[in-house]
Amino acid sequence: MTMQRGKLITFEGVDGAGKSTQAAILAARLRRRGVDVVATREPGGAPVGEAVRRILLEQPEELSDVGELLLFFAVRAEHVHNVVEPALARGRWVVCDRFADASYAYQGGGRGIPRARIDTLVEWTLRDLAPDLTLLLDLPPERIGERLQARAPDHFEAEEEAFFRRVRNAYLDQAAREPARFEIIDALMSEAEVARRVETAIARRWPEISENV
Repeated sequence: MTMQRGKLITFEGVDGAGKSTQAAILAARLRRRGVDVVATREPGGAPVGEAVRRILLEQPEELSDVGELLLFFAVRAEHVHNVVEPALARGRWVVCDRFADASYAYQGGGRGIPRARIDTLVEWTLRDLAPDLTLLLDLPPERIGERLQARAPDHFEAEEEAFFRRVRNAYLDQAAREPARFEIIDALMSEAEVARRVETAIARRWPEISENV
C-alpha cells in the first residue's frame, strides 16, 4: 500500500503578528488527536539553519540585500531536503513558521528585489513543493511596535513602519495570486479567536479531521 503524503501548513505575516504562537497551538492540537506532526520554522529547522538564523537576525551587517536573499534560500534548500520533504514523504504533517512566501514579502516587497529573481530561486529550491495551506496573520504595520515592545528587536523587527507596509502589501499580493491556498486571518483579534479561525480553516480543507482539531 502506498503511504499517503503528509500536508504542509505554513504561517506567514509581519513580525509581531503571532505566527509562532499560533503555529505551536495548531501543532499541539493536531498531536493531541493523533496526527503525526513536525513543527519547524524558517530560517532554522535544523542545526545549520539555526546557525544561519543567528547571522540573519542578529549579525546582518555584512550582508547586502542580494546576499540576504541567497542566504535565506540556501538554508531553505537544506530545510526542505533534510526536514520538510522527508516528513511529508512519511505521511507526517509539517507546520512551518514562515516559508518561501516570506521571501516574496521581505526581500521582494521590503527590499525591492524583483519578483522574477525570487521566482527562479523558488523553482530551483522547492521544485514542485508548495504549501497545502498558508495562514496569513494580517497585522497593520502601525500596530507592530506595541506587539514587540516587550523584547529587544532583531534585524528585521527594527525596520521602520514603511518597510513593514511594503512587506504587508507583498503578503496580500501573494494571497490575491493564490486565493485557494491562502487564508487571511485578522491578527488584531485575541489569541483565542485567531486560534479558532485557524481551526476553522483546517476543518474546512480537511473535514475528515474536523472533530480532531
